[in-house]
Amino acid sequence: MTELDFETQQIQAAVFRRLQQHLLQDRPDVQNIDLMITAGFCRNCLADWYRDAAGERGITMTRDEARQALYGEPFAQWKEKHQREATPEQLAAFAAAQAGHGG
Repeated sequence: MTELDFETQQIQAAVFRRLQQHLLQDRPDVQNIDLMITAGFCRNCLADWYRDAAGERGITMTRDEARQALYGEPFAQWKEKHQREATPEQLAAFAAAQAGHGG
């Protein structure tokens, strides 16, 4: 992959921060399972990608540490405040979406 110039890196970082704010502060009402159904990723995926990017740079980070970095608090606390148990309809839609994407 081509090395990005500093300005491009700064723009990408700003876009990420805006996405993070949108998903975690502005729209915590949107459930992770609904994100997975419609977009194929959720907030936890972003935390996993965060951890992967840290690892590519030689920084060891656990999944819980990455989630806390993304969510701004321990995931369990954020989840308790904002996430509900998935409904049977959500679980069925999730299964159908997963089947449609090869697993």
